[in-house]
Amino acid sequence: MGNALVDILVKLGNDDVISELGFPRGSMQLVDMNTAANVLKKTSGLPIQQYSGGSAANTIHGLANLGIETGFIGKVGHDTFGAFFNADLEAKNIKSQLQHSDNETGRAVALVSPDGERTFATYLGAAVELSANDLKSEDFKGYSILHIEGYLVQNHDLMTRAMQLAKENGLKISLDLASFNVVEENIDFLKNIVCNYVDILFANEEEAKSYTGKNPMEALKEMGKQCKVVVVKIGKEGSLVWLNSKITTVGVIDAIPMDTTGAGDLYASGFLYGLLMNKTPEECGWYGAVLSGNVIENIGAKISNDRWAEIKQLIYK
Repeated sequence: MGNALVDILVKLGNDDVISELGFPRGSMQLVDMNTAANVLKKTSGLPIQQYSGGSAANTIHGLANLGIETGFIGKVGHDTFGAFFNADLEAKNIKSQLQHSDNETGRAVALVSPDGERTFATYLGAAVELSANDLKSEDFKGYSILHIEGYLVQNHDLMTRAMQLAKENGLKISLDLASFNVVEENIDFLKNIVCNYVDILFANEEEAKSYTGKNPMEALKEMGKQCKVVVVKIGKEGSLVWLNSKITTVGVIDAIPMDTTGAGDLYASGFLYGLLMNKTPEECGWYGAVLSGNVIENIGAKISNDRWAEIKQLIYK
């Protein structure tokens, strides 16, 4: 479950635009339609690509490409962006559980710096209208895990209701903390739901620090007191995994980064795949490293079909 967004990726020659807009480099900023339009105006003439996106949707697409039966809950508008998003789900045999709104489909403008770091200006549009009242118990039947992106955390009722329904239907709950500024703004609520509902928690180094105030290893240990499985991603150094009170260090694969968009989302795909296949923490982390290492070698959060064939051959072997 997540924000159903269309990603618009803009490759920057430098970070001047980010500075002019006043965005913290590497953050996710929620903006209105006018600001979203201003971002595109300031980047006009630069290379732009369009994909269906949103953090949880990226993760679900990754799992679907690995052969896992998946579904997606979100909200879109009655517009071409919404149709584009729905068609992308169906193309990967992902069960579309989309709600619809009269407002426009949300979109995320990703400003990609020369070193691959990305800064998001996100107009949520219809996506933000997904509410607790839209959820039904049957939406969760037949699944093993509910994966939720942290970007939904501003809607406390929605997050809480989704987790309650998931638990009632016997699902484990996976949460990606999403962005350090989102964590800082919702820290008390996040800690409450992590302690009461979450089984699997994903964070990068900055998010882990915002959540605990500590360095990656100490943050891992603290979060490990709150839920069974914790992953702290530490960029080119790999990741730290907490499972059953044991710590595992996982490296990365060789990769030439072009764009880090979707790296964390696809890491979650690989890691969750490993858990579903009852693999060891080392294997789960390695699957995550394989997927994240592949996605950063292209622009956007999607991996080509040819490359997926190579990935699956490697992972299945």
